[in-house]
Amino acid sequence: QVQLVESGGGSVQAGGSLRLSCAASGYIRCMGWFRQAPGKEREVVALIDIDGTTVYADSVKGRFTISKDNAKNTLYLQMNSLRPEDTAMYYCAANRYCTVVVAAVRYWGQGTQVTVSS
Repeated sequence: QVQLVESGGGSVQAGGSLRLSCAASGYIRCMGWFRQAPGKEREVVALIDIDGTTVYADSVKGRFTISKDNAKNTLYLQMNSLRPEDTAMYYCAANRYCTVVVAAVRYWGQGTQVTVSS
């Protein structure tokens, strides 16, 4: 069993920063962050594999950083230079292999809201 609990969301002004956290119980190879804005499909933000390899959506490259603390089994997403288009519900995710296909992801957190104002 894998359980995921996100925290750290909130409201910020454009150009600001937020750090999201995901506390995981259980062990699984690949973890990542997805987001979903109202009326939009859920999309990948960033993934990190067990060997530390990372993948980022083009829209967040250079602004967001995914990392994990293996000892604490906790995933993080540092978000800098936030833009209004980053506004979405952000979901922590875990899977036996890394994939950007939403339907293939087995485990999801409950989501944490990020709102960026102009």
